[in-house]
Amino acid sequence: MTKKSAKRSVSTLADLSELIAEETATPEFEASFGDPLPLSIIEPGEEPGEHDMPEPFAAQKVCGELITSLYCLFTDTRLDPLAPQVAWGIVNSFQFVAGTLKRQEDDLASKILDMTRRMEPSEVFNKDLEDTQLQCQSLAEQRANIETMRDYAAAMYKACWRRAWAPAKGSKASSVTTASYISAVDFLRERALAKREQHHPQGPVVVFSGPAIWEEWEPLWTKLTEIKARVPHMTLVTTGQRKGADAIAAAWAAREGVPIVAFGLYGGGKKPAFTRNKKIAELRPVEAVLCEGSGIQANLYQTMRKQGVPIHAFHWPKDKPKPQRPHTIDTYRAEDIFQPSDTFRRARRYG
Repeated sequence: MTKKSAKRSVSTLADLSELIAEETATPEFEASFGDPLPLSIIEPGEEPGEHDMPEPFAAQKVCGELITSLYCLFTDTRLDPLAPQVAWGIVNSFQFVAGTLKRQEDDLASKILDMTRRMEPSEVFNKDLEDTQLQCQSLAEQRANIETMRDYAAAMYKACWRRAWAPAKGSKASSVTTASYISAVDFLRERALAKREQHHPQGPVVVFSGPAIWEEWEPLWTKLTEIKARVPHMTLVTTGQRKGADAIAAAWAAREGVPIVAFGLYGGGKKPAFTRNKKIAELRPVEAVLCEGSGIQANLYQTMRKQGVPIHAFHWPKDKPKPQRPHTIDTYRAEDIFQPSDTFRRARRYG
């Protein structure tokens, strides 16, 4: 084993020791697996029944070993470069199943809402309503279990390969399901509140954007940490790229437990990017961290500046060549907007 790989292994194992409890499940697994519903419906059309839940520690241990065993098997072999890709797929499989359960849960919730609007006094109707509600709650419980396993596998992924896991599409929202029994109307109301909390964080918005090619992570982490000290309940909004500056910001958010909202581009051409920048501005951010890149970043810089948002601007390092084919637009050019005399003066002014 080389000195470099040995150093990496020691550092990684130190991180993993913090994640793997000694014969004790973490609170997340205890909350998700340790208090199951008394009755559940695990297959559509079946009668309610008592079904065992995996032991919290066993679920955590197996979930962690899926990633760590792969890491140990591939490290220092010719398959080493492929390990992150395979591990990413393992974590994403939990995300895929959770998304499927969520869609089924949404369908049943719509059915419950429709049934509550046309209540009937018959015993058959009440039994159908109760079963439908229990099935929806059972799906919510299963989804919470899978999301807990996904989040733990993602933490292992980050510890092994020093990068934050992010889904290919959709959101990654986690929740813990309680075993309380509530009425159909209250169930829908509480479910709607939980969904808003997961997908629409209420904290002050801090905008982050940068190009897909960016390696200087320390200054960005330092600045984001300074902002978090001022805005402890912040929500980080990025432009949704899975590499470069946005990936650096996502890794910081994962480490700090900061909710992150990714505004990706939907559609081709330049217009979606400008529309995305406008929608980000409508969130009324309290601060922005922007790295020099394409004209899209320049447009976002101008948009934030017009709104009077404090901007922390980072210029492309002078000692490194810029990408061969930078993306440019007619209205703004990145080199015209991101001038050291302007951006760094503003960066010093705001922090």
